[in-house]
Amino acid sequence: MRIKMVLVALVALMASSLVAAADYYVDITNRTGYTIYYMYVSPGNSKSWEEDVLGSDVLMNGDTQRVTLTGYTNPYFDIRLVDEDNDSYTFWNVNVSTQDIIVTLDHLD
Repeated sequence: MRIKMVLVALVALMASSLVAAADYYVDITNRTGYTIYYMYVSPGNSKSWEEDVLGSDVLMNGDTQRVTLTGYTNPYFDIRLVDEDNDSYTFWNVNVSTQDIIVTLDHLD
């Protein structure tokens, strides 16, 4: 009986953690006039940037890139883009469930 209760509790715990995690995405459009070489997206409460989501790709001026964010419990993310001149554009605390990004020279750090 005790093992059965432990198994039920374990299944309930796993199910609740699956329900809490969600998939989000954000569309990022480059209107800077420059090519974006690096794109970092980290949870809003993170103290460091995660890996470059573009990898070996680039985001040409005028193009849009969809970034899928899987397994997070909160839709708030910080986003940093770095262009071909090593200029950066940082967006803090973006609610990706309601907001996409259009980056322009007005967003230059």
